[in-house]
Amino acid sequence: MSALDIDKATQEALAYLQRLVRFDTTNPPGNELPCAKWIAEVFEKEGIRPTVLEPAPGRGSVVARIPGKGGKRPLLLLSHLDVVPAAADDWEHDPFGAEIVDGEVWGRGTLDTKNLTATWMVLFLSVKRLGLSLDRDLIFAATADEEMGGTWGVEWLLENRPELVDGEYVLNEGGGMAFELGGRTFFTYQTAEKGICWVKLTAHGTAGHASIPHADNPVVHLAEAVHKLGTSRLPVHVSESFRLFIERLAAGLPEELGKVVRMVLDEETAETALAALKDEGQADRLRAMSRNTASPTRLEASDKVNVIPQKAVAEVDCRILPGQTPEDLMRELREVLGLEGTPDEKIQLEFTRTSLATESPPDTELSRAIERALARHAPGAGLVPYLVPGGTDSRFFRPRGVVAYGFSPTLPEVDVRTVHGKNERLPIRSLEFSVKVLWDVILDVAR
Repeated sequence: MSALDIDKATQEALAYLQRLVRFDTTNPPGNELPCAKWIAEVFEKEGIRPTVLEPAPGRGSVVARIPGKGGKRPLLLLSHLDVVPAAADDWEHDPFGAEIVDGEVWGRGTLDTKNLTATWMVLFLSVKRLGLSLDRDLIFAATADEEMGGTWGVEWLLENRPELVDGEYVLNEGGGMAFELGGRTFFTYQTAEKGICWVKLTAHGTAGHASIPHADNPVVHLAEAVHKLGTSRLPVHVSESFRLFIERLAAGLPEELGKVVRMVLDEETAETALAALKDEGQADRLRAMSRNTASPTRLEASDKVNVIPQKAVAEVDCRILPGQTPEDLMRELREVLGLEGTPDEKIQLEFTRTSLATESPPDTELSRAIERALARHAPGAGLVPYLVPGGTDSRFFRPRGVVAYGFSPTLPEVDVRTVHGKNERLPIRSLEFSVKVLWDVILDVAR
């Protein structure tokens, strides 16, 4: 591998990360444009000509390219600039202050995904500075609006300027986190993600004065339905990514623990296995990776406390697995609720937003490059494909035939529970690890 001063590169990435965090790109409204323009200025000073895009007022993405020899199609280094809201009163340190405390940089976006933006910046610039001749074009893209669906970010880019981000491979967020099981460390690389199926439940009943309770209260009907959806477990469906995740995980564990993990693949034994794995902290995640899911999140009923309403409404965040359709999910939900399709049903279900799950082939030139890099920098650790229960911008590329992996490597000490939560922070030691690993991955797959 070409020489890179890792200490210097880490300090540069840290400085970029601190500056990125100090741009308040909370979405909504996003306002990523100033941040995108700042990145463009950094690149321009190094002789790189970036493209800044503003598809809507204040919404900004930046794309840049280092041409290669053209022997292979491009590699896209992707991240997003927007972040979820952070309530400063709930944090121990300013969520947009980027303070360094006890070897960790604090702030919203330090894990999702301004850390990745900073890492891509320094590695992208290092390729240019070292004058490396790569077989592939190297594309950098830091985009808007991922946290609210990608409408003004990747989705807009692919619909309006696809030539800017067209490539063979995408490296993005959604994987790379380390976890420990059975005394061994494993790293994930995200090969698949669930589709979105948001569902609205509407319960109908008889309106009236709340001082006179009656049996046809739509709030009660809705509460019963929400309780059923929130506590029931839908059937097991095994996708290719999940099957390989379990098989490769089990193969790297002590024999008895490996047998327990394999039981997750069978509907008859899955819950027994998950109960046994509860203390390992993996049960909820494994359950979400093996089933369509339904999480009630919003409720709406009467405008007044003393009025029984005519109807009550709940919104449910449902996610479907690769190979599953919204219609498959609807059948499962109706079965849980005991609905028979009759016109006088008290509960009605409708989709408000749907998308299919996406999946990339898990064994490619890029996955083998990731495996080799981890073998050098985390010897003895395992690498497993991963199906993320949520969603990333990778979902826009996969239907176009692009292999998109989530791989932003972090050390086991990183508290990933702070993503979208309070006190989000990244150890500088983990940032250094990411710089080392991703540098090797880029050079391996792009040469």
